Amino acid sequence: MTENLQQILSRAILTLLRPLVRILIRNGIAYGSFAELAKKTYVDVAFEDFAPEGKKQSITRVSALTGLTRKETRRLHELDDTDADSNEQRYNRAVRVISGWVNDKRFQDGDGEPALLSIEGGDNPFAELVKEYSGDMTTQSMLTILTTAGSVEKQDDRVRLVRKAYLPGNDPTEKLTILGNDSAELIATIDHNLTAAKDQLHFQRKVSSYHVHPDAVDSFKAMAINKSQLLLEEFDNWLTEHEIKDDSDSGNYVSVGIYYYEPKLERNKP
Repeated sequence: MTENLQQILSRAILTLLRPLVRILIRNGIAYGSFAELAKKTYVDVAFEDFAPEGKKQSITRVSALTGLTRKETRRLHELDDTDADSNEQRYNRAVRVISGWVNDKRFQDGDGEPALLSIEGGDNPFAELVKEYSGDMTTQSMLTILTTAGSVEKQDDRVRLVRKAYLPGNDPTEKLTILGNDSAELIATIDHNLTAAKDQLHFQRKVSSYHVHPDAVDSFKAMAINKSQLLLEEFDNWLTEHEIKDDSDSGNYVSVGIYYYEPKLERNKP
């Protein structure tokens, strides 16, 4: 690695780490804990992605790649990952339930919009929607999750979808799960585009300006939210139509994400 490239990468890492460290400090994660996680990640990535072609990765080679001692490398390699599966599964199931409600004709009204569903009983109730799209989660558990997130409203023994998206409400653990998943997907896309052939690049674009009139910022934000939501719903409809309809694991995972960014502090040009 040339000195110039190393300097550029170092600046990029510092820029990337600032919002992450802000979150870590706010949630009581001290540097020692972060350093341990970073070392664990170095070891895992070296084992999974940098094995010699046709050969099994070794402790000695990973030690050399990461700069960690062989003893430390072995300890970290044998260390269990932090278990965030329950939060991720809950998030994914809530997203699938809303997607089914929006796209499955059985749960739509005469205008093709998400129908007002009875919770139990009747034709195609909310309980059936949950059973169809969330696996083994109970009806009441899913109703609580979606109500807390502000995605649904309960009306007597019926429930209405009021927001065609699942955004965790007051549950910080779910929001932090999104932090890990969505940030990792964006960085992985950038990583792919750094090394992929021109015809294999993934779509990655951004629009921005440092000169937007202050009075126009709120209007742009509202427009961006509205148009982005419509586009994501269009993508979601397409994905639903092309999903494998059985419970096999033969399908591929794909995603498209959109974010809006506006710094809280005074803007500094890079």
